[in-house]
Amino acid sequence: MSQGPDPAALDRVAQAALTHVADGMTLGLGTGRAAEAFIERLGERVRRGLRVRGVPTSKRSEELAKRLQIECVGFEEIHGIDVAFDGADEVTPELALTKGLGGALLRERVVAYEAERLVILVTPEKLVNKLGSRTAIPIEVVPFAVATASRHLKNLGGEPVVRKKADGFPFVTDNMNWILDTRFEPLDDPDRMHAEVRRIPGVVDTGLFVDLADVVLVGGADAVTEMR
Repeated sequence: MSQGPDPAALDRVAQAALTHVADGMTLGLGTGRAAEAFIERLGERVRRGLRVRGVPTSKRSEELAKRLQIECVGFEEIHGIDVAFDGADEVTPELALTKGLGGALLRERVVAYEAERLVILVTPEKLVNKLGSRTAIPIEVVPFAVATASRHLKNLGGEPVVRKKADGFPFVTDNMNWILDTRFEPLDDPDRMHAEVRRIPGVVDTGLFVDLADVVLVGGADAVTEMR
């Protein structure tokens, strides 16, 4: 069983991400372990006088940011985001991403789309040649359509499974939707699959993020490498 990313590597990549932050910026604050490591480091800078505002991609990230005294704002209060920082579950050499194991894929896409730049923070085990190689693809669906969407996903070659919590009840996103974690064969054309899945009525979004990342920072055992 995987023990997850090395905390030291996460901290290393979080510190590297801070070099992309300047005073006065509005930042997208992602969800997941890498994003939370970045928020923790950002909070230290804020306590030392850095002035930034954050647009969180989840209630969990918002709670963490506020606890660290980072000002959080909504889209109605701003005109755009300078840089968004987030993690990913898979990254290809072309910077295509799988996201959503943290359950925040829809809000993550909105924040990424509104950002001038998207910086992705990962550790080396997330690097793959094709999306779908190491994880299922999260697909957010309105509860009413779970049964029908599941049938259509099977017709596309997927194996959808309703994500559940430890108590056995379905995981519910911050948008009050469910997630179908869907296994596919490694994807040769993730952009096309994203489009096909989005055409299914009731599907809100997929975890396939193509042509959105500007920079990927990879925290290794001794250093951080940059992919563009």
